[in-house]
Amino acid sequence: MSTNQISAKERMAIERQKMREQEPDVRNKNFNEVNLGLPEQLALLEAHRCLQCKNAKCISGCPVLVDIPRFINFVAEGNLQAAAESLLGDNALPAITGRVCPQETQCEELCIRGLKGAPVAVGYLERFVADWAREHLSGEAKEQPAPSGKRVAVVGSGPAGLTAAGELVKFGHEVVIYEAFHTPGGVLVYGIPEFRLPKDIVRQEVERLQRNGVQIECNVIVGKTYTLPELRESFDAIFIANGAGLPVFMNVPGENYKGVYSANEYLTRVNLMAAYTFPESDTPVLLGKRVVVVGGGNVAMDSVRTAKRLGADAAIIAYRRSKTEMPARVEEVHHAEEEGIIFELLVAPTEVLANEQGWVSGLKCVRMELGEPDASGRRRPVPIAGSEFIIDCDIVVVAIGTLANPLLTATAPDLKLNKWGNIEVDDNGMTSIPGIFAGGDIVRGAATVILAMGDGKTAAKAIDAYLRQ
Repeated sequence: MSTNQISAKERMAIERQKMREQEPDVRNKNFNEVNLGLPEQLALLEAHRCLQCKNAKCISGCPVLVDIPRFINFVAEGNLQAAAESLLGDNALPAITGRVCPQETQCEELCIRGLKGAPVAVGYLERFVADWAREHLSGEAKEQPAPSGKRVAVVGSGPAGLTAAGELVKFGHEVVIYEAFHTPGGVLVYGIPEFRLPKDIVRQEVERLQRNGVQIECNVIVGKTYTLPELRESFDAIFIANGAGLPVFMNVPGENYKGVYSANEYLTRVNLMAAYTFPESDTPVLLGKRVVVVGGGNVAMDSVRTAKRLGADAAIIAYRRSKTEMPARVEEVHHAEEEGIIFELLVAPTEVLANEQGWVSGLKCVRMELGEPDASGRRRPVPIAGSEFIIDCDIVVVAIGTLANPLLTATAPDLKLNKWGNIEVDDNGMTSIPGIFAGGDIVRGAATVILAMGDGKTAAKAIDAYLRQ
């Protein structure tokens, strides 16, 4: 039945469907996916909640401009193949964005249905359709367009690089992605844990892009294996999407003690190199009984929930503001609370403590209060004199952000950078060097998967226009 056959009143009466989840006390001991997806019957019911607005604001809230009402209407009609074709036409990685995209602050925040009650569960439906497509359309490759005769190199196989490559092959260009790690996926495989985004999902999304013509070469470090000028000699255009992988530390005494990790290293060891199966895998990771993760974003939540799954008796978040100011997704904070994560809010580390052997024994902190808003609009944390205290711990994970790795940019002195080392681009993603484009975290600084994908899609159109000039 089409949504056109259901009155707005009837649609408004349908409550938002809930996603099935693993039970908290079960999932905090395994690395299996927490969310279990909507069954088809509930997905169709949720799709009928969409009001099919003529001026759909939800689309403008999506960085890759998915035609949300169109694919949802196909779901409501039970035409899942059409829904999948519609979604895949707009979004290169829907099974990924359906899992990790912050829909609550983007498409769902603008949903008219949400003015009275809960917004349409766009993310749940995106995941449902994408998973249906992986199961039913997994062996199909799109008909290839006529070759343009142009070659494009993409540096990095994270969300920006994969999206750009997927769009560029639609234009008939030959696309080669160069990936530094041994497995494609970038932050999708090294940064996001299995319990939020299974590696098998990423692998299948990557394989679909490869079937459609995207070439990927792993173990290639641009800036070392090849320089940017060397690549430019072989390709008609380049898209740089190597992310922001340089860890930021707290700059407090004791950060060099044994047992202090950057979140980048901690998650890479566990996620990409399967340290949670050691000694079955070759990569070990320290297993602490009391683990403190410093930070309040999604990376901090991923790290602390990982520590809990690795057997920590106490997995603790230390964050300098209150819960209201946390940049992490509401769902991630909620899941962490359910799983028994301890939140030490309004605290700032001042020193890492260690025993005589140099192993971490505690984190000295000072309590904070919120003052006037800073440049981010959030109230600035101010130390409270005489409030120092110690959190006993044996591992500290620092998850307070990342910066651009200068390895690539150092080989291209003509590339204009900002004061943080990020590449400067124009509105189309073009850098200061003609024919070289950039997007994602190397431009923005650490941001979300979907914003990186939006950059990739924008740049792909601009690269195509550049190549056809």
